[in-house]
Order: sequence, then C-alpha cells, then structure tokens
Amino acid sequence: MEQTTLDAPQAIRSARFDLRPPRPSDAGLWALYAGDARVASMTTSIPHPLPPGAAEAFITRAMSPDRTEEVWVLDGSREGLSELLGVVSLDRVDEGKAEITYWVGPAFWNAGYASEAVELLLEKNPLDLDTIYASVFQSNPQSARVLTHAGFEYIGDAEAFCVAQNRMVQTWTYLKRLKPAA
Repeated sequence: MEQTTLDAPQAIRSARFDLRPPRPSDAGLWALYAGDARVASMTTSIPHPLPPGAAEAFITRAMSPDRTEEVWVLDGSREGLSELLGVVSLDRVDEGKAEITYWVGPAFWNAGYASEAVELLLEKNPLDLDTIYASVFQSNPQSARVLTHAGFEYIGDAEAFCVAQNRMVQTWTYLKRLKPAA
C-alpha cells in the first residue's frame, strides 16, 4: 500500500479513558506492560524479552508521518488510572480496510478496557473504514470474546508467526463491516 504523510490520530473520549496518540513519555509504561511475557506472547510483533530501545522505536514508528498504522494509547489518567492501560491500533491493509490489534496491561485485565476501546473505534470509525479485520491466537479466547462481543464475524482459521514465542501460532480470523459492501 502506498504510504502517505499523516497527521496524528485524533483523541477519542470514552467513559473511563481517552484513546490518544502515543507520546515519548509513554515508553516506560509501554515497556513495562508490553515487556510482560503474558502480553508479548499474545501478539505477533512484540519480542520477549524486549530488546533495549524497543519501546522508543515503537513510539517513534507510531508517531511517524509516513506510518500506515494508526495507534492509540488507552489513557486512564482522567479517571485517576494509569496514563497507559494498553494500546489499540488500526493497520491499513487496503483502501477502506484495516486490521485492528489491541492489548491491555495485565494489571487491567478482565475490566472491559479492550472491549471498550475496540467498540469505541468501531463507533467513531476515525479512518472512515468499510471493513476491519482481526486475528487472535486460538490460545487467547478472551480476545476472541472482545471481537465477537463487538459484532465481528468469525471467518476462518489461519496461523501467524509470534515473535515472542518464536513459532507459528494457530489463529482465528474475524471481519466487521462498517459500511455495506459495494
């Protein structure tokens, strides 16, 4: 896909947190939570252990004007929570289409933050998408529930390479149409 120079994604307010663009000061909390083996092992791209500079490199990529992925931090500071509860992103895969990914720090699991973030992005549709895809590891049924609760439709099994596990992992793939198919 052709890259274009982009403005920072707009902040989006939910009842319990704000989705906002990442900033350099997020590096410490990003490293703390993403560096946890339980988080890294459920993503395709986060290594474990985290190499030096991984958090800073992630934030630099997320803030780059030439990025293809829009990243938002779940910032709970307005409600007295952590400035970084987790991360949600939309990675453009084609015109009008993106893949959503998300993770929440272990201290905030089972509190509905991932569901709220995913549902908020679907409702606001900040990239004016037609279709959003998602893929979760079959060993992570909690993430699958986030998607099905948000109205994603299961479309099949696949596999993806997990950097933290250093192996191919079985996945479930999902689809959510935000606009009627043309």
